[in-house]
Amino acid sequence: MLILIVITLFKQLECVMDKFDERILQELKQNGKLANVELAERVGLSASATLRRVQDLERKGVIKGYRVLLDSVQLGVGFVAYVSIGLSSHSKKAQHAFEEHVRFVGEVVECHNITGANEYLLRIETQDLASYKRIHADVLGECEYVKSITTMVVMDSPKDERQ
Repeated sequence: MLILIVITLFKQLECVMDKFDERILQELKQNGKLANVELAERVGLSASATLRRVQDLERKGVIKGYRVLLDSVQLGVGFVAYVSIGLSSHSKKAQHAFEEHVRFVGEVVECHNITGANEYLLRIETQDLASYKRIHADVLGECEYVKSITTMVVMDSPKDERQ
């Protein structure tokens, strides 16, 4: 028990961040392509100290990676919906089967196992309503464990920090 506590405390100390680390994360969250020299200027550290800190945050897994933000309209996405899925069974088998069923469906861009009346919340992005209808019928409707499908269409996104 004592060893577990010591390891836990060590891991917590290893991930302690100061104001510079927090500022680095804030800046990189806004622009992951920011040059190290500019990042250093913004956070008030030397370029070498900033680089060491970024590499340390990457090594610790605080920074998991970097992504490109795409313009969904230019890519032909004109319809976004959040879809709540209720399963007919709460078993691990049913959950695993559903997750595998949607894992490689490109239009399903997020899949969250949630609490409440339903088991899953999906974010689905398609070209239009007709394309979504095909996903609804041919993908979601064909999964043997799906009991209910509730669709909430996104009309506008006044705040979306993923973009």
